[in-house]
Amino acid sequence: MSKVLIIGGGIVGLTSAYYLQKKGYEVTVIDKGNITDNCSFGNAGMIVPSHFVPLAAPGMIKQGIRWMFNSKSPFYVRPSLNANLVNWGLKFMKHATAKHVSQSAEPLRDLSLLSKKLYEDLAKEPGFNFEITNNGILAFYKTEKAGEEEAHLAARAIELGLDMAVLSADECRALQPDLKLDVLGAVHYRCDAHLYPTKLMNALLKYLTANGVRIERGKEVDQIKVVGKRIMKVFTGMQAWEADQYVIATGSWSPAVAKMADINISLMPGKGYSFMEAEPQNRLTIPALLCEARVAITPMNGQIRYGGTMELDKINNRINMQRVKGIVESVPAYFPDLKPALPAEKDIWYGFRPSSPDGLPYIGRSEKIDNLIIATGHGMMGLSLGPATGLLVSQVVAGTATDLKLEPFKVVR
Repeated sequence: MSKVLIIGGGIVGLTSAYYLQKKGYEVTVIDKGNITDNCSFGNAGMIVPSHFVPLAAPGMIKQGIRWMFNSKSPFYVRPSLNANLVNWGLKFMKHATAKHVSQSAEPLRDLSLLSKKLYEDLAKEPGFNFEITNNGILAFYKTEKAGEEEAHLAARAIELGLDMAVLSADECRALQPDLKLDVLGAVHYRCDAHLYPTKLMNALLKYLTANGVRIERGKEVDQIKVVGKRIMKVFTGMQAWEADQYVIATGSWSPAVAKMADINISLMPGKGYSFMEAEPQNRLTIPALLCEARVAITPMNGQIRYGGTMELDKINNRINMQRVKGIVESVPAYFPDLKPALPAEKDIWYGFRPSSPDGLPYIGRSEKIDNLIIATGHGMMGLSLGPATGLLVSQVVAGTATDLKLEPFKVVR
């Protein structure tokens, strides 16, 4: 039986393990943490075919510069003499064009739609009740400018075959009559869905463990032995791990892990924050995106998860309360009756979104090492794109035809 070692126990690593196990591979997953502390547990739980515009888009540079001078803004780049940040920034500027957005739309749409279908299939399996809900996402706006941008996005989405509709404020109120609104309108991303990430991850872990996948926590890779064009061993301290094929799915830590095999991956960690509050009245039933504030709000398990911000910096364990305060203060401006309290530091979750400079993930076999597959760089859409990536990884490992063309996602591009 062929052996596969997956480095990284987030949604991409675990779904890769799921599809590889289904294909009959002997799979081991190693993770430097306890797995429950990664991005896949604390995110907004949104499945977003609507997000076919990459982060590298026209206007983001100008907008990002404005935001940099506001400590509560949705996007922040911590000034530093970080060579990786400079290199990433130059590539980002190169890709922030209308041509790049146009070329990226269909690959991102197709990856998202495949993922959504796989989630729906997974939800039918025994033991996989992760509260998937197909009532879309509402992108609310308060200004005419944001409304025009959203209407343009909706028109392009409809051209791409995605279900979206521009709604008036009154039409929004009719969808959630108990929720007080102060908005001009919204675009209803009817093609989208949401789920409860904690239940999903726990279900995957339970299934994999019960079906022979070895999951090892607290195993941080510190050396990769390469001979010729093949990885021979991976080391975590004194322990050596051997397999026929290896997968790097370590999110924002991927560049450091890949570097041990002399492979460069251009990624920056984008720190995001989230916190939960009880919502016994169940006023919010459809997830919301607050367009101007760039905040995501999702009903989950009788609570509401508030999340947002993108803070580009080195990986660190600082909690910037100003960023969290920006999320808290933005909510009542759209929903006057939702007034989340500023949470205590201990109740704030944060994670690092692995952000590629062109906004597309890296999925595919390394051109430099024959038995290495890379699966990272999903930015804010890791959970959304996880199953599709996992399936594609299993197909690359097996050497079979892939459900999607991998050219847009190749590691060297």
